[in-house]
Amino acid sequence: MNEIELYEFDRVGYIVIEDMLSAAQVASLATGVDRLEEHAAAHVDLPPRKVSPWGAEYHANEELGYHVQGERAEGKTLIIEDFWNADPAFDVLVDHERTMSYIQALVVSRPTVNNSEIRIRYKGNASGHHGGMRPENQKYTYEFRNGRIDCMMVRMIYFIHDNDADGGAFTVLPGTHKSNVSCPYDSNPDTEPGTISLEVKAGDAILFTEALRHGGRTNISDRVRKTLHVGYGPYWLQSQNIATMDEPPFITESTRKRWRAEQQTLFQSWPVKR
Repeated sequence: MNEIELYEFDRVGYIVIEDMLSAAQVASLATGVDRLEEHAAAHVDLPPRKVSPWGAEYHANEELGYHVQGERAEGKTLIIEDFWNADPAFDVLVDHERTMSYIQALVVSRPTVNNSEIRIRYKGNASGHHGGMRPENQKYTYEFRNGRIDCMMVRMIYFIHDNDADGGAFTVLPGTHKSNVSCPYDSNPDTEPGTISLEVKAGDAILFTEALRHGGRTNISDRVRKTLHVGYGPYWLQSQNIATMDEPPFITESTRKRWRAEQQTLFQSWPVKR
């Protein structure tokens, strides 16, 4: 993370990273996402069911090890969590060298992966604004101490196709990661004052602190918007996926076996025994 990126991240709460992924990586991930979308859409309403600590109901797929909620329909979204278990195509994002150079600059304690979701947003769908350093969001604090940034959760969004404002661009409210009062506006990402839409190309990534107020514009295009999200925080912060909130990360034994020890450690909470 260079000097300008560090300054801008502290100033506004996010940065856009161009060409984070190669064309080959984008193509492989896109194929994996398309394949998993088909499987998840066919199973989302089926048993077995899991009710998350937040009350959301998911299909827990025993074959591929993912959790999914939502609907494949206009105005809806399909959210697939724990996608690592479903396809080795996603392993390129585990211990991704360039990603980790950013994460290590922002998470003081040993960082681990605490969030993994594929978001598939169909035409007419929007993601309401949330986040901001209001009193009820202190779980994801943003601080600067001992001469460096200290984030409780940061998230990297990887883009596998171009995404503009009409296609439901990711939206941010710059600087709200340092706000101290509740937002007086509603959560509409198309109308909230101060909203910025971040337009990106395939292979780009957006890195932001979860303390930042953010969301996604309404997708008014005919293209389905597909993104991969990976969240990081200190080793003691357990899963922040909605299906497994505050539980240990859900990684199947077969998935662990195909990873190197360093990759497994990224999903291991609490101190690692040597």
